[in-house]
Order: sequence, then structure tokens, then C-alpha cells
Amino acid sequence: MAASVCVVGVGMTAFAKPGAHAPYPDMAAQAVNNALADAGLVYADMQQAYAGYVYGDSTAGQRALYGVGMTGVPIFNVNNNCATGSTALFLARQAVASGAADCVLALGFEHMNPGALGTVFKDRPSPFDLFDQATAELVGRDDIALALRYFGGAGLAHMQQYGTRLETFAAIRAKASRHAANNPLALLRKVLTTEDVMAAPMLWDGVMTRLMACPPTCGAAAAVVCSEAFAHRRGLDASVRIRAQAMTTDTAATFEARDMREVVGFSMARDAARQVYEQGGVGPQDLDVVELHDCFAHNELLSYEALGLCPLGGAERFVMDSDNTYGGAVVTNPSGGLLSKGHPLGATGLAQCTELVQQLRGTAGVRQVPHARLALQHNLGLGGACVVTLYEHLGK
Repeated sequence: MAASVCVVGVGMTAFAKPGAHAPYPDMAAQAVNNALADAGLVYADMQQAYAGYVYGDSTAGQRALYGVGMTGVPIFNVNNNCATGSTALFLARQAVASGAADCVLALGFEHMNPGALGTVFKDRPSPFDLFDQATAELVGRDDIALALRYFGGAGLAHMQQYGTRLETFAAIRAKASRHAANNPLALLRKVLTTEDVMAAPMLWDGVMTRLMACPPTCGAAAAVVCSEAFAHRRGLDASVRIRAQAMTTDTAATFEARDMREVVGFSMARDAARQVYEQGGVGPQDLDVVELHDCFAHNELLSYEALGLCPLGGAERFVMDSDNTYGGAVVTNPSGGLLSKGHPLGATGLAQCTELVQQLRGTAGVRQVPHARLALQHNLGLGGACVVTLYEHLGK
């Protein structure tokens, strides 16, 4: 990356269940105004804006931002499935790093419907048809929702290869609940035990209970990124910068490996993380805090290995030794993650960014990870895209 890029402002809304939220322009305006206030800037300072959402009509980004201001700024609409928010951040960071702009806004929002995700345009080939075909061949189980088959099937592959127990996924969900209890913006804040998670209704016998899946959620989040030079000119807090970032998409291995872990993006995440570690000159052992894409407890476990937080096959020991929480090797998802905070698709990546910037600034309150200096973000969308971002605090 050419120019040093700072994250000078972050903001988000409390996440809510579908039907219990404001209209998307209002949610977006709240998140953007919070980020601008956090930065000490106004909307007129933004030279570009990247607005991410998955479920919405064309130019919904303009509709979301016109309530904040109508300055004629270029607005780019972004849709990359569950990686949409971090893709908007990737583009904003790229614009600043390249010198195309000095100060850029990244926004993500989502107005979701209740229940499982579904196809909107049914009169044309689905972007998931190859994924669906692979899942049908590897898993079957067309009696359950497709997302459950994707990630449940990937978790099952890990169970079959390494003997991973269902209780381990339950322990991940219980950990998420303990973290979310300290996050006033999380949707689900009730503390659960591993036994509570195991006792929930089974979605797939022996593979997944209901509490191991993230809930459909609505909300918005935003970040303001700028060059270090711009931050110094304006007297902004430039203590948090993006040290490295990578975005990957699927390779032939996604389908040729005949492994559900590949279908849900294991290699995408591993390759993006490898690029980031190489760019940043660090390794996973140097990280203090991670926000990763735990749409299902199963994907959190797989992501530990993909991101190099533990060896292949070592995720169960990583969980059982409490190396994924406070006092362990690296605190994962101090926000409560998607499992507890919720997963409004377009907003998730920027909500992760918000949490990590607060952690690095030391302003996360009771969620604070002590002496956090290096933070990693992992945001993945099937179809597919994965963005991994390394943040650092310059004063630590």
C-alpha cells in the first residue's frame, strides 16, 4: 500500500431484529453521523463514499446518504454478499492509499427479512448454483435450509476428520454470549452456558443446534478513512491505521477439493490472511484481538485454523484451552460476534471495524482487551469474497 491510511472515525447502530428497526436511510444516517462525529469531520469533507448493502434496490446507497447530505460526492454502491461491508472498506482504503482521495467514507447497512436467506431473482441463474450443486453432492439434506447445509456440512467435515465434538461448537457460542453481555449494541446479550447451547432445538441432529446459528438482523455501521497527511492537517486522531489488507475470491479448489470446508471459503480466508501477514510483517502469534466471521459457530472454529490462530486440526484444543477469550492466546470476537451481536449482511464488516478501532484506542470499556496493539478482521461472503484487514495502534 502506497500511502498510510488511518481510520479516524467509526460508528454504528444497535442491531435489531427484522421489523424492530428504523428504515434503512435512518439507520445509515445514524451510523454515518456517529462516525463523522467520532472523526471530528462533516459530510462535506468526504471526497468519496462507498455504500454497501445486499438486499436493496439499485442506488440505495444514494438514498441512504442523501439524508446525511447532498454534496455531489461520488457514491459507489457495493454488494459482495456477507463481505459487503469490508469490501466497501477495502475500496475506501484503496482510494486513499492510491492518492485518488484524501478522505473517504465507507458505509454498510441492511434491512433484512425474518427467517433464512433466500433468492430474490428467481428467473435467472443463481450465483450460488455451483455451490448448491456441490453441497447437494457432498451433503444432501435438502430438507434443511441451504445456509445450514453449507456451514453445518463444513463443520461436519471437521468433526469427521479430527473427531471434533458438538460440545466444542457449543462452547464457542457460549463464549460469544459472555462477550456480548458487555456490548450494549449487541442483539443477544443473555449469557449462555455450553449446556444451554446443547439443549437448544436441533437444526441438524448431531451437527448443529439453533443457538449455533446467527440471527437475521438489521442495522448499519460506518467508518471514515483518510491519509495520514490529511489527518495531521486537520488535527485528527490518526493513532489507528490499516497496516495491511487483502481481498480474495474463490479458486478452483472451492469445488475441486470435494470438501465442504472449501465450499464455504476456507482457502479464501487462509490466502487472504497469508497475504496480510506478509504485507504487515507479522504473524498470527502477534495478534491481540480478532473479529472474525462467525455466522455459525462452525465457521468460527474453521476460521481459527484458516487464519493461523492454531494449527490444522488444533481448533478444538484452542477452544478447550480458552485461547479464544480473555486471558488466552488471542481474544476473538469481543463484540459477541455475529452469533450474538447479529449479522446485518452489509453492515457486518464495518461493525467489526468499529469494534477493533475502539479496542485499539482503548475505549471499549468493560470489553477492553488489555494493551491491544494489533487487531485482525476477517469478513467472508459466499459466492464468494473474503477480506482480511490488519489494524495497528501507532502509539503502542
